[in-house]
Amino acid sequence: MELLAPAGDKDKLIMAINYGADAVYLASTRFGLRTFAGNFDLDGLKWAVEYAHAHNVKVYVTVNIIPHESDLNDLPKYIEYLNEIKVDAIICADLGVISIARRVAPNLHIHVSTQANITNSESALIYVALGVKRLILAREMTLDEIKELRAKIPSDIELEAFVHGAMCISYSGRCLLSNFFTGRDANRGACVQACRWNYAIREISKDSEYPIEEDSHGTYILNSKDLCMIDYLDKLKEAGVDSIKIEGRMKTEYYVANIVNAYRLALNYLNEHKTYNLPDEIRNEVYKSSHRDYSCGFYFGDPKESLDSSLPVSEYEFVAVVLENSSSGKTKVEMRNRFKKGEELQLLSTSNNNAVVNIEKIVDMDGNDLDECKIPKQEVYVYTKTPLVKYEILRRKK
Repeated sequence: MELLAPAGDKDKLIMAINYGADAVYLASTRFGLRTFAGNFDLDGLKWAVEYAHAHNVKVYVTVNIIPHESDLNDLPKYIEYLNEIKVDAIICADLGVISIARRVAPNLHIHVSTQANITNSESALIYVALGVKRLILAREMTLDEIKELRAKIPSDIELEAFVHGAMCISYSGRCLLSNFFTGRDANRGACVQACRWNYAIREISKDSEYPIEEDSHGTYILNSKDLCMIDYLDKLKEAGVDSIKIEGRMKTEYYVANIVNAYRLALNYLNEHKTYNLPDEIRNEVYKSSHRDYSCGFYFGDPKESLDSSLPVSEYEFVAVVLENSSSGKTKVEMRNRFKKGEELQLLSTSNNNAVVNIEKIVDMDGNDLDECKIPKQEVYVYTKTPLVKYEILRRKK
């Protein structure tokens, strides 16, 4: 299966690719559903495609807003540009956008967004008739339903499914809370994630099936748990899924690196073993990034366990990113959380994961010795016995 990772900006794209993604999905500053991610301008999109293709990684660009009439004016030229810079596919949710794409760039591959709410073979076949190459399934589908749909559509049509990250409380992400409370249209890229806010709700019936409970952080009745299917990649493969997708274009570069690395290790394990019994050292990686409680969503048919999550938690924090390969025990890094001389940190790495790294010495760019690095994004040299490689990450357990 393809490992598809989020790339909300240049740094996250680099991390996704260097930690094992087969493909990335991203957006320009227009026509995508993550307006508040860093995203890419037109020149940035061209750079992203060239960088990804140089590393044998595919690029899918989201054009998945639910457009109003005024949004259509610039769409044809934009899609033509995406075709010119050789993106591997565009992700669309709206029939009008698909129609424009088929007209102005007939050879450009189209993936149908999860926002299109595909939950059955009849709707899938309509999109197939329009010439799309991939269906990104609604998150409300079970594994059995995916398997049944797979059997009823052409074998060359790819299926993509989300396996990790935040889930919207509304149907396939089509939500009006943001519009109602702030006037920001969630379906045109400006969602403020109102479902994550703390609400007070009065329960009318004492016999309600869903009693409203409050923890020390408040009541998050509209807030779903995070999806995590790392233990069931074999089940997704058996169901006929071709691409597994990680949510998170608005997450940190550490999150992208850590979660992509975890699923890369898991996929490698799946491909190398007849029985998929994932080792704890791989599974535990998904707990080292900020997350809400995990669930399997709808995949096993009972979504109730996905509801009512509280604030995100994280067992580890991002300390520094390696900017260049070590030379004679000296390495240039960029600080993200303060760290001290003599401290032991853990390494996030594709080749030496979880290695313990002792910071023997810290020197600033002017050659001054430091007892502590405490200026955000300060570049310093660290001296370690453990060789470090560009784009590796130093982290610590909280």
